[in-house]
Amino acid sequence: MDIVESLFDIQVQDPPEEDFSSIDLTWTKFGTAEHHDEVALIPYARVDSFIIGECSNVECPTRFHIERGRKRSRGSLKEYKDDEYLEYRLYWCSFGPENYGEGGGVLPSRKYRLNTRNRAARPQSMRGCTCHFVVKRLYARPSLALLIYNDRRHVNKSGFICHGPLDRDAIGPGAKKIPYICNEIQQQTMSMIYLGIPEESVLEKHIEGIQRYCGSDAKVNSLASQYVQKLGMIIRRSTHELDLDDQASIRLWVDRNKKSIFFYQDSSETDPFILGIQTEWQLQQMIRFGHRSLIAADSTFGIKRLKYPLCTLLVFDSRQHALPVAWVVTRSSAKPDVTKWMKSLLDRGRSIEPGWKISGFLIDDAAAEIDPIREIFCCPVLFSLWRVRRSWLRNIVKKCTNIKIQREIFKRLGNILYSIWDGADPFVNLEVLIQDFVDQTAFIEYFKASWMPKLAMWLSTMRALPLASQEASGAIEAYHVKLKTKLFDDSHLGALQRVDWLVHKLTTELHSSYWLDRYADESDSFQNVKDEYIASTSWHRAMQIPNSAVTLDDKEHLFARVSSQKDSSLTHLVWNPGSEFAFCDCAWSMQGNICKHVVKVNMICGNNEGYQPSMSFQSLREVLMNLWRKPMDDSVELDLSVAWTHNMLDQIKQLVELSSSDDIGAVVNNLPLKWVSKKGRTSVGIPSSTLALPSSSKSSTVHKKNRKRKRLSRLR
Repeated sequence: MDIVESLFDIQVQDPPEEDFSSIDLTWTKFGTAEHHDEVALIPYARVDSFIIGECSNVECPTRFHIERGRKRSRGSLKEYKDDEYLEYRLYWCSFGPENYGEGGGVLPSRKYRLNTRNRAARPQSMRGCTCHFVVKRLYARPSLALLIYNDRRHVNKSGFICHGPLDRDAIGPGAKKIPYICNEIQQQTMSMIYLGIPEESVLEKHIEGIQRYCGSDAKVNSLASQYVQKLGMIIRRSTHELDLDDQASIRLWVDRNKKSIFFYQDSSETDPFILGIQTEWQLQQMIRFGHRSLIAADSTFGIKRLKYPLCTLLVFDSRQHALPVAWVVTRSSAKPDVTKWMKSLLDRGRSIEPGWKISGFLIDDAAAEIDPIREIFCCPVLFSLWRVRRSWLRNIVKKCTNIKIQREIFKRLGNILYSIWDGADPFVNLEVLIQDFVDQTAFIEYFKASWMPKLAMWLSTMRALPLASQEASGAIEAYHVKLKTKLFDDSHLGALQRVDWLVHKLTTELHSSYWLDRYADESDSFQNVKDEYIASTSWHRAMQIPNSAVTLDDKEHLFARVSSQKDSSLTHLVWNPGSEFAFCDCAWSMQGNICKHVVKVNMICGNNEGYQPSMSFQSLREVLMNLWRKPMDDSVELDLSVAWTHNMLDQIKQLVELSSSDDIGAVVNNLPLKWVSKKGRTSVGIPSSTLALPSSSKSSTVHKKNRKRKRLSRLR
């Protein structure tokens, strides 16, 4: 918006409505580059109509009182500017700013707090609202009024909405008498509303939760109904746009949600923008499922469409599904910036659980900084191929029309990656591929432009790091697909370049979805939600396919057939079975995803001879072979290698035994016993530092104690 320096350049506005508000006016920046205000010119006779319209704000109904006023008589000024006033009035929202909560103060015209005056329509109305504007009747043109809006939003100094239907501190009538609502019940109700579940079902579940604490009562049910209605109205009316300026809006969000932020760095000339988000529930899940387990990163999401790319840190829950436990919004992948937020995240986890430690970190980007992970988390780094596989398959299907050519190109690309362990030169195989499919112009041009410059980096990363399993890759991809569905909705395409919109979607809809998934599974409620959650990964869907539904090509191992469980007449063809780069003709696979048919076929091929082992197994074998070759005979390095190998084998053995056992008690009974001394078992935890007293001392102590009791009895 350009800055206007003369009022004569501003158009006079006279809306046709009987009453109008600031929304109906076009505001102009008036002043200089150093100091300017948002102003509008209206006829002076329409000032009352403007004030009535501002009082009738649906989200924040209020009244405005004259906080300060001045007058001049005509002819009193010999020289004057075009914005000099004949009458000056400062209108302030009657809900502020003296309040009984946060962000309050004393109004400009007073030198002390006035608690006795009730200026609005309800008690405790002094809520700290900062909304105020100025009306100037112009000295040069008395028929016109200059409106200067200093703060249009009805919030206190902390940035919180402080009155009206969106006020979170006053939910429903009788808010102080509402029955006890714990965080779990409130989060359950909010999650159901965010996910679009009908209000009748939300209210039913809400009342069930309250009755666990308050019992059945008609008054309780009535108050709960009002609570759910008001909470639904707040959620429906809530918006991500806290300020018209995105940068100012995200600052307001950060001030309001400090408990959900583990790192924040505003953009400056030297530092990039970094926002690390982790709710208290996500922190609990990270400590619970991440300890002595894996953390995975779905990095650089939305790098072409969002204002700032999104990186998600994931843990694998009790069903080995990927669960988001932190979001990082930033463009910077430099080592110093990655180190900052990773260290902050680890410190936050260890502030709750001092001994918290992860066993491995999965990355999906060859360009990711590995040193901060090793230095901060002190764990091995694994590499997941799901992003490469998905990108290649999606573009093959999109740019090649012949199904046979699609299968062959995808198979050959997979063989290039497998050649890392065969001793062949991957780039020789790549040149042969380009020559054989030179007629597939669209795909070859895409591959040369997007992958040829960085293929060496990806191959070297695959050689250097162990590869993640297909189950882990499928879980990460399932989260990625769900995230994409939630964010890239057509109704929100205009907001993709706003950070506040991204943060709002993550912390409301997506967070609620995963919270309800976990709650439904652990409490065995919301059966539909639980069933969808269990079947959300291709690995679990593949477990439901019986082995009898799979038919292998035993002669040349070129394909496998999988019979559909829903339609017995339908059969899916899986080309190149036993490989991560198997190609299925089902609709889910044709979108680039890892489908259940490929996973099921690879499960069966892994137990059959004649099929090559998976990439993750070949990577593990390479690590063990390198460990075995490295040390010199009869050396300390050999002892260290043997110790590490046996430690790893023992852990693998325990994990296999735990996952394959149906009785956890039998596994626990086989664990070695750890004895402690009797004194240690019976003491509270602080060992006694005093020595045992001799018998004479003990008797004297008892005697003194009895004398004290006698004296007390005499006083009574």
